[in-house]
Amino acid sequence: MSENITKRRLADSKPGLTDWNRVDSMDEDQLERAIAEDPDAQASDLDWTRARLVLPQPKQSIHLRIDPDVLAWFRAQGKGYQTQINAVLRTYVEAQRDQP
Repeated sequence: MSENITKRRLADSKPGLTDWNRVDSMDEDQLERAIAEDPDAQASDLDWTRARLVLPQPKQSIHLRIDPDVLAWFRAQGKGYQTQINAVLRTYVEAQRDQP
């Protein structure tokens, strides 16, 4: 199973789009009505009782010899090129496992 996990730092996060002045000016009834009309605030019917925390396994550092043009292509893709190389290799391994 392959998952995309993105790490973000709090320092890199953008401020929210909430209009806090408008929220502060609302009385209790207006605020409750706005929450009730917000589709993102609706209760979810997801069952979290069997949820479990899965931590990614740490990567192993190795020395790998790669053809210069292949490495140049991955580096040209920008930041995260080593993660992309790992994803390509993982896809290949999973395809080989699925073969009889």
